[in-house]
Amino acid sequence: MTWDMLNIIGTIAFAISGAIIAMEEDYDLLGICILGLTTAFGGGMVRNLLIGIPIETVWTQSHLFEIALLSIIVVFLLPNMVMRCWNRWGTFFDAIGLAAFSIQGANYAVQSGAPLSAVLIASTLTGVGGGLVRDILARRKPMIFHSEVYAAWGILTGLSIGLDWVHGTFEIMILLVLIVSLRMCSVLFKWNLPKHFSSKSKESNVPILHPYHHELKK
Repeated sequence: MTWDMLNIIGTIAFAISGAIIAMEEDYDLLGICILGLTTAFGGGMVRNLLIGIPIETVWTQSHLFEIALLSIIVVFLLPNMVMRCWNRWGTFFDAIGLAAFSIQGANYAVQSGAPLSAVLIASTLTGVGGGLVRDILARRKPMIFHSEVYAAWGILTGLSIGLDWVHGTFEIMILLVLIVSLRMCSVLFKWNLPKHFSSKSKESNVPILHPYHHELKK
């Protein structure tokens, strides 16, 4: 029951996220449907590869295809005035997909008897899979590489489940809400992991002087 619920939540969230990105890139209806479906099920395929579920099971989930396609069509038909507000919610739907699939990956790894390290990998990579596929197809820099504390929430999900801190459907739903909230807070408050202070950033702070600066002053 929990698995099916998370599957539906994650699929809808990533389908909407992919559709919103496609409309921002000015895709036509076919392109919007393709990017939305690829985002929704690309993440599921990555998850299946990592945790050992046969890839072909994705094609047997016809109800999920119908739900994802319906979600994409609804987003496409929304008026432009509404979509201007909805564009801001693309990150929100991505956060829901991240949380739902991270929990799925961690749960399956734990049930398979995998060690904590494998649980963390399964949780993180299954959570970011849909967004990674979407950003690559839309020719955007993947959020996992630059966005405010993105993959770290997948790791936190894996720790929570791998260390047996979460039990039962209710606590899993609480974890889902917590991860989505933390992801949105990281976006709103610009939380970032440490970055290397590269020579490029140093150079950007150094004023560029004319080669004959001293002579000009004279």
